[in-house]
Amino acid sequence: MAEQLGIRFNKDFGNPLATAAADITQTNADGKPVIPLTQEQKYLFDKNGWLLVPGVLSEAEVEEMRDFCYRLKDDPETIAPQHHRSTYGGPLEKLTDHPVVVAFGNEFLASPYLASDTCYGFRMEMSFMALRSATDDPPFAFSPHNGNGMFRMPGDCHQYQCLPGQAYSGLTRVVWELNPVEKGDGGTMFITGSHKESYTAPEDAHTQGWKFWDTYSCPAGSVIIFTEAITHSGQAWKNPDTDRVAIFNAYNSVDKRWTRSQPPQALLETMPPKRQTLFRDAFVKGNVTGTAFDMAL
Repeated sequence: MAEQLGIRFNKDFGNPLATAAADITQTNADGKPVIPLTQEQKYLFDKNGWLLVPGVLSEAEVEEMRDFCYRLKDDPETIAPQHHRSTYGGPLEKLTDHPVVVAFGNEFLASPYLASDTCYGFRMEMSFMALRSATDDPPFAFSPHNGNGMFRMPGDCHQYQCLPGQAYSGLTRVVWELNPVEKGDGGTMFITGSHKESYTAPEDAHTQGWKFWDTYSCPAGSVIIFTEAITHSGQAWKNPDTDRVAIFNAYNSVDKRWTRSQPPQALLETMPPKRQTLFRDAFVKGNVTGTAFDMAL
């Protein structure tokens, strides 16, 4: 059983949940094992609001996915069948429930009573591509947003909640970098720790040169996961020798929905049944397959 340091209540009388989603959903739709996050990864994500996992994809996977992205942007008619012409499709489909994503979702998003061996305990919200170059005209604008996620009103998906031994990341972004990124190139920026901030940000936080903005460097095939509750921003790409090629996917708990984005129905119908559960409607009662619905787990 996954380590449980805190007490999470079920819906009745303050009785504790005895099961974690990681105990239930242990493989992805392709049958690949899900390796739970390490204690360090959990600690760093909770502390910082974002986590870099370097070099997740193989060189062959990166090359295939990057080529697909350029075709999607410049020559989509070469992609067949037509329902694969989005960032949900082609080789990018396997990113939707990559084992690293499932491991994170099990820890920071999933409800055990909405998970099974055949059903994920969290859902996918949206997917889009960022293909940026140093010659973009106009360049991508710095536009910081979000933060203070522990004090949002109900119904705002940009939330972060935690108690000893357990945290919930709310609307969560997963960024797959398909080219190398150096710190000065123009990767996503964060005010580390601002997902838990109790005070209004100072005026300097609205400027890109503020010394507390953080970013990252990573090899191609790395993944950056962050809670949308953190203050963050994109920025102009500056490296003239390589483009930024990144896939931005987003996830949420099963009871919440931020957008109406979905894969094309024809693509959804070809996905393995387990992957299809990422795109089920947002509600709770009975919204699980492969097991009885039981909130007393």
